[in-house]
Amino acid sequence: MLPDQIMKGLIFATILIGLLGLLFKRNLLLRVLSMDVMGTGVISLFVLYATRHGRRTPTVSEEAAVEPYADPVLQAVILTAIVIGFSIVALVLVQSMYIAKRYPTLEVDEIEEHWKEDG
Repeated sequence: MLPDQIMKGLIFATILIGLLGLLFKRNLLLRVLSMDVMGTGVISLFVLYATRHGRRTPTVSEEAAVEPYADPVLQAVILTAIVIGFSIVALVLVQSMYIAKRYPTLEVDEIEEHWKEDG
């Protein structure tokens, strides 16, 4: 098996673990953690595809024409995705703190029951 195929398999496993955690965990903080794991897998997939093997580099030198390089456009997209992912996780954690103060639990089922009683 090629190293790229092994890496793709591990990345897709990371995304799948995050998705399964998001679907099956009932604790709010574990769902936030699962969402972050899934986002990390997606960013890793972008990093894997950002490397170009055997193509002409953007430099002028002919000796470096076949060396691998990273596409700068995808690097900018990856950096933006990391910043947006961090801000979303921070926002969701602040909202979870508010929910934990208002309702005495972080279990989604119990929060929904309290919410129905309040609403």
